[in-house]
Amino acid sequence: MRVNGDLKDLATTVTDTDVVEAVTIDSVDGLNILRHSAAHVLAQAVQRINPQANLGIGPPVTDGFYYDFGVETPFTPEDIKAISKEMQRIVREGQRFVRRVVTDDEARAELADEPFKLELIGLKGGKEAAEGASVEVGEGELTIYDNTTRDGEVVWKDLCRGPHLPNTRMIGNGWDLTRIAAAYWRGSEKNPQLQRIYGTAWPTKDELRAYQERIAEAERRDHRKLGAEMDLFSFPDEIGSGLAVFHPKGGIIRYEIEENLRKHLLRNGYDLVNSPHITKKDLFMTSGHLQTYADGMFPPMHLDEIVDEEGNITRQGQDYYLKPMNCPFHNLVFRSRGRSYRELPLRLAEFGTVYRYEKSGTLSGLTRVRGLTQDDAHIYVAQDQVKEELTTNLNLVLDLLRDYGLNDFYLELSTNEEGNPKFLGEPEQWSTAIDTLREVAIESGLELVADPGGAAFYGPKISVQARDAIGRTWQMSTIQLDFNQPERFELEYTGPDGQKHRPVMIHRALLGSVERFFAILLEHYAGDFPLWLAPSQVVGVPVAEQYGDYLDDVIGQLRAAGVRADVDHSDDRMQKKIRTHTTAKVPVILIVGEQDRAAGTVSFRFRDGTQENGVPVADAVRRINAAIASHALVLKAGDLA
Repeated sequence: MRVNGDLKDLATTVTDTDVVEAVTIDSVDGLNILRHSAAHVLAQAVQRINPQANLGIGPPVTDGFYYDFGVETPFTPEDIKAISKEMQRIVREGQRFVRRVVTDDEARAELADEPFKLELIGLKGGKEAAEGASVEVGEGELTIYDNTTRDGEVVWKDLCRGPHLPNTRMIGNGWDLTRIAAAYWRGSEKNPQLQRIYGTAWPTKDELRAYQERIAEAERRDHRKLGAEMDLFSFPDEIGSGLAVFHPKGGIIRYEIEENLRKHLLRNGYDLVNSPHITKKDLFMTSGHLQTYADGMFPPMHLDEIVDEEGNITRQGQDYYLKPMNCPFHNLVFRSRGRSYRELPLRLAEFGTVYRYEKSGTLSGLTRVRGLTQDDAHIYVAQDQVKEELTTNLNLVLDLLRDYGLNDFYLELSTNEEGNPKFLGEPEQWSTAIDTLREVAIESGLELVADPGGAAFYGPKISVQARDAIGRTWQMSTIQLDFNQPERFELEYTGPDGQKHRPVMIHRALLGSVERFFAILLEHYAGDFPLWLAPSQVVGVPVAEQYGDYLDDVIGQLRAAGVRADVDHSDDRMQKKIRTHTTAKVPVILIVGEQDRAAGTVSFRFRDGTQENGVPVADAVRRINAAIASHALVLKAGDLA
């Protein structure tokens, strides 16, 4: 239950003046409590089997939970089977979760054999503790949860803030252990490496099965798997972790994505710019990135130093950095000459490749890389243009995403944390920016979700969250309001009053990272791209060799119109050719035999195996071009109208 807004165990004593709200197990809070309780059962099971295992932390996470352990040897799949059986026993025992307040000294005495817990006790109340282990200790009192039998005997305990389910039996049978991983203690590579066991928990067995089916479908759609099968991209060891190369088929998809976006930009009054990949240190000092984002940047390259024959430095060198962001460069474009209010809004857009030193353990295919290209734009506006420009950009984002078959959205408003030095600028500026973004988001009519503390260091943002074909949510586009960088770069324009004024800066990414968006689309469509995006759009398959010349002429007409089309003149039998190109997810296969040649027609075969026969060549060419122009998804007969 919630008591006066705070989550509490059901055993908590309440008074007549308390405001008490029920927490159901299928709510967000309820699921977190269920999963946190399951994590405790997991830890108890591990220590029953291996009493020497040291306890790390065990929080609930999206769709599940995990627990970290300090053990001498890594867990194996056989270990997981044994741990799962032990968890089942603990669940059936119906042990109670009993909360107990302790002092720091009492906690240290009771957990003397748990070095990681002792470290957390020492961090209690600090910022590090809140970030690293909020499920264990916070800014208030320390608590230990005892697991007790029906007779009241304590059989296990853990340092924990809670709350928990009343007893282990309520965990039921809607849970499972899912995988094993290695993880550094509290996320730092300087700390010991622990063994992590992940699990999932749901209120019922049916919900567990539905989740497992979603995961299986996600695995079938995994962009890393499809990328290899479809020959779209790779990550060669010779290049390095998190650095992708796009193969010809992937390159043409990427070209179509970028070219479509350029058309949207030019129609909406953007100017295209370009900036280098490296810059001197001073630029990122001015922008504030080195003060706030240094951990995410690659180490500097010390260049231009000159040393004489005696080893004396005759000219000092300078540090250069690979750029993690494009915005400082665009500020220099704005500042390159005097600006008038008549030029505003000034919209500068770039497909700028940036480099971020992501930890190796966080890299994940194209969704988390070290080299990425952003469809970045920075818009400079007068104060009275802010709201209109934000609204225009939000509508542009939604229109563009619909172009790619994504149409289920909600918005997230990311704000700062008061008093946190990470966030630069005056509180009044932040308040004004947040209020403006919130107003624009509400007027859009979309659902708005709060994200406290999720803002960039220079300003708050709206992000568009889109659900894909299997219901997963992806952060797609961001619109950030920035009063800070115009100050730091001393950006000015001349107003209608002849005086100098400071512009407001809007950071805008429509698709975000092109690499990440590519991965999202690949999984959303499971590789069955719309006709306009498909790397091979049409393949001609003659029934026999003598019909190849006729098909060459048809395919030639399509190619003249810009369609990516070829004829399969291989020695394979017709049925094998059809299977090959269907497996390769070619949207349209044109089949021609004697009847088609005689009548001047072709037959369509689609990805689902359906066909449409006797289509006049001119009509076939028109329909294919129309489907490409309209960005239609062509999967079956009837889709190519």
